[in-house]
Amino acid sequence: MRLTLTTFLTLDGVMQGPGAPDEDRSGGFELGGWLPPYFDDAVGAQMAGVMERADAFLLGRHTYDTFAAWWPQHSDPTDPIADALNRLPKHVATSRADELAWSGSQRLDGDLVTAVTELKSRPGRELQVHGSGRLAGSLMREGLIDTYHLLVFPVVLGRGRRLFADGMPPAALRLVDSRTSGSGVAMLTYHSAGAATFGSVAD
Repeated sequence: MRLTLTTFLTLDGVMQGPGAPDEDRSGGFELGGWLPPYFDDAVGAQMAGVMERADAFLLGRHTYDTFAAWWPQHSDPTDPIADALNRLPKHVATSRADELAWSGSQRLDGDLVTAVTELKSRPGRELQVHGSGRLAGSLMREGLIDTYHLLVFPVVLGRGRRLFADGMPPAALRLVDSRTSGSGVAMLTYHSAGAATFGSVAD
């Protein structure tokens, strides 16, 4: 399976607390809920298309808890997002020992790189990461992400957790699809393209 990351970003790269004001207050973040004013039908269709390619999910614990508090109560087999999240396996990167009660959930055991590499070796289309900022950072540092689905919203926050934080290893990406919603959301798909290359404009 290809390991894909799908996340919502502001123009300055913040991914924290997109869906509601109180979704994620960690680190004193007080600007949650910046996504809904721009979430239109085109963004919804883009997300439905992403979910239709999923065969399993890999989630950080905060994102898992957020999803698990909502989606089991909103099961709808005709909704591709609800159907995928409720039906497919969910692998959770967590150090907590409490039970993962959402149907299809299982703890990711052992070394992260070894465990994720094993999941990627299984047959299927996409092993999808959604949100999960800390987990995404760990996966990027190890070069494990194959595809990035980045939905960039026309808002600047100036603070919050950023996807591409300082200290990430330089890497190249190849744009394979781009669309823009009526509300101004840039929906970009990149494939990983190895190490970053450098040159001079005078060459």
